[in-house]
Amino acid sequence: MDVDLLDQFRSRILERKPLRLHGGGSKDFYGGPLVGDILDTRTHAGIVSYESTELVITARCGTPLAELESALATRRQCLACEPPHFGAATVGGAVAAGLAGPRRAAVGGMRDFVLGVKLMDGEGRVHRFGGEVMKNVAGFDVSRLIAGSLGTLGLILEVSLKVLPVPPGDASLRFEMPQDKALDALNRWSGQPLPLVASCWQDGVLTLRLCGAQAAVSAACAKLGGEAIGDVEALAFWHALREQGAEFFAGDAALWRLSVPSVASLLDLPGATLIEWGGAQRWLRGDLDPVRIRELATRVGGHATLFRGGDKVGGVFTPLQPALMEVHRRLKQSFDPYGVFNPGRMYPEL
Repeated sequence: MDVDLLDQFRSRILERKPLRLHGGGSKDFYGGPLVGDILDTRTHAGIVSYESTELVITARCGTPLAELESALATRRQCLACEPPHFGAATVGGAVAAGLAGPRRAAVGGMRDFVLGVKLMDGEGRVHRFGGEVMKNVAGFDVSRLIAGSLGTLGLILEVSLKVLPVPPGDASLRFEMPQDKALDALNRWSGQPLPLVASCWQDGVLTLRLCGAQAAVSAACAKLGGEAIGDVEALAFWHALREQGAEFFAGDAALWRLSVPSVASLLDLPGATLIEWGGAQRWLRGDLDPVRIRELATRVGGHATLFRGGDKVGGVFTPLQPALMEVHRRLKQSFDPYGVFNPGRMYPEL
């Protein structure tokens, strides 16, 4: 541990001035306005430990995500939730954003892979939550609470993550079918013993990714049919989807992310649509009415987030019910009583 560096962090925090926690800056577009002086975490970097036989890696917050993934690749292991980089991402930023890639519906999200964190709170105190094994939590699982908190609860100093072996078999298939047929098919296949880990529907084309034992992948491909996609093309496709480098995500139009039950039917909204996670994540592009989008998402049991672009005056995330907002307020007060960390990044009140 770099004691001098942590003392510098602590002195900045104890000034009680708003701080904008900053790693690679690759997620600056996500969430509310950026407020406060920059506290750069990239100097607190490095892999602390990697126990490949125990499937766990621990790294400091400023460690480049690419460096961590490279270390895992040498042992044929990976972060299965595929957190997007969107640029020069850091490990701390990836955990704070809590975002996951195309395989999320099959393997879980970022918070499902967080085993433990070391956190500096708004009074400069260092806490450890969780550990380096799955069954070590008694009481409230604070380490997973930190995932997706956008740095509003504290400064992540270190994080321990569960990793998984790279699947030996990997294949992608393509089908031509309209949106309603694609949603029906995805929900039908999800109830079958298929190694289906990712899906993407856009413009009448459904693309599937199957990963697992080679025999299981080959059998699934034979059963499902469709057009087989070459390995190089498939790798480029899923990478572009993960990093939002696909043509659908290009341009300045507002990008909405709807999280809905996978069985939800077609949503009556204008604009371009891209569907992932077996129907549970639906992206919309266009000049859309925020009130209408959120009402429709709520009606089918989901919620809507203004992911990128657009007018953020109406808020980025779905407004919380009073009782849930009170829980958020109390958590913020407990971890950051002086409102130092990323004020307003999630909700204006926090």
